[in-house]
Amino acid sequence: MQDPSGASLLQLIWLASPALPVGGFSYSEGLEAAVDRAGVATESIASDWLVDQLQLSLARSDLAVIAQAIPAWRRADTERVDALNAWILHTRETSELRAQTEQMGRSLLEWLRNHHTATPEQIAACAAMQPTYPIAYALAVAATQAGVRDGLLAFAFGWAENMTQSAIKAVPLGQSAGQRILARMAAEIPAAVDQAMAMPDEDRQAFSPMLAILSAQHETQYSRLFRS
Repeated sequence: MQDPSGASLLQLIWLASPALPVGGFSYSEGLEAAVDRAGVATESIASDWLVDQLQLSLARSDLAVIAQAIPAWRRADTERVDALNAWILHTRETSELRAQTEQMGRSLLEWLRNHHTATPEQIAACAAMQPTYPIAYALAVAATQAGVRDGLLAFAFGWAENMTQSAIKAVPLGQSAGQRILARMAAEIPAAVDQAMAMPDEDRQAFSPMLAILSAQHETQYSRLFRS
């Protein structure tokens, strides 16, 4: 699907922006606990941690779900979308991670209500399933003329920006270190997206035991900046 006007590209840039009012900046997805308990104390270690999270967690779970959910939204297959949404909810391993995807899903759906891209019927169907963030994001992309791969690239880069900012604050790191980490993740994202697009349902997984342990520990961490 092509959009010669460039409007779809602008929509994806908008969706990937840290300024999108969905609260992504307030979550570290276990990184803050990793700094406190797992020795993530340097630029090199933080960079390795985030690349591993991209490849072992995001590519095999959220990105793979979005790759299936965008075309499902476009063909009005709400049963398939609902099943994907349920999978996200069932595989969030801690209360913090589940609360994050639910809150960001609600916030993005509210943004869509005022954005006039998704139809009222799509928004109503999405609201009825109490959407997770990947499912609401898939609807936002489905309502444009953007290709699925471009939608995944935008999602992954938006995630990478938020996680890099979390590392800058939590490790802490300087802005130049943050830009080097982001550059490395940007180089890794296309392969992660291609992996997600090729992944069948039976290979999709959200098994990251160390991340789950750290996320659970973060719930009672004495001093913290982030909600996860």
